[in-house]
Amino acid sequence: MQRSEEIFKDYLRLLDRHLEDVLAGDVEEMFELREIASRLFIHPTHLSNVIKDLTGKHPCFFYEHKILDIAKELLQNPDNSINEVARRLTYDPSNFTKWFKTYAGISPSQYRKQLKLAAIEVLA
Repeated sequence: MQRSEEIFKDYLRLLDRHLEDVLAGDVEEMFELREIASRLFIHPTHLSNVIKDLTGKHPCFFYEHKILDIAKELLQNPDNSINEVARRLTYDPSNFTKWFKTYAGISPSQYRKQLKLAAIEVLA
């Protein structure tokens, strides 16, 4: 395995661990790229360049999509309010809705409506 692939895999593992800590309530804030790079013992610019060269995408692309996957999973449970999901992911609720719409293309409430419609179609 090349060093760039190793850095990328370490980056993804660190993101997964960090997000588990966020969900468990062990961490109150999301890491920024410089904090992630520091934990990988490399410069943020180097981390960014390595991942961009290897994948064609910025490191934030992978971070945001992992968060989006978690948000969607949490939103599938109707017992979790949108505000609660936002707070668990360290977002202010209004910012979370804007963020979710940017990355998912629909608002969290629209996402839930789609889930309900899909469930009804399955039952029909």
